Amino acid sequence: MEAKLMQNAMREVRIEKVTLNIGVGEGGEKLQKGATLLNVLTGQKVYMAKAFTRTTFGTPKGRPIGAKVTVRGTRAEEFLKLALRSKSNKLAERAFDTQGNVSFGIAEHIDLPGVKYDPKIGIFGMDVCVTLTRPGYRVKKKARPTRVGHGHILTREEGIEFMRRKFGVEIS
Repeated sequence: MEAKLMQNAMREVRIEKVTLNIGVGEGGEKLQKGATLLNVLTGQKVYMAKAFTRTTFGTPKGRPIGAKVTVRGTRAEEFLKLALRSKSNKLAERAFDTQGNVSFGIAEHIDLPGVKYDPKIGIFGMDVCVTLTRPGYRVKKKARPTRVGHGHILTREEGIEFMRRKFGVEIS
């Protein structure tokens, strides 16, 4: 029966989106440089993430503290390949959550292959979050959401297997 499930097109795992995040903790010039970097890397519009609450660090609510961009489709897959090469195609098993999604950090953006240092921007680290889904997950996001069946929900093991098979990632 399991071989039958694997041939079903609705069971196919795919990348829904790749989200890149640079948190600088403050607004101003440093944040603008981080946003410029994300724009250069992805060619997409960057969203400024704002502080939700007043923190112990003294950042007022609503003040921009980070920059993020969401990449979908073939651009997402291509950027993910680049990001994984910067990590030597190795990920820790703890980088996967219970729904099969994976998140990892890149210490310096110049670790990405083909990216050169620009003194106008500086050096930034970033978080890369990969959201994996199956066809049919969209029913959860409709105006009148429907529950996704237990057998259709992606597991951690399926996410790990997808990354191994599709990108040749070594899990440690």
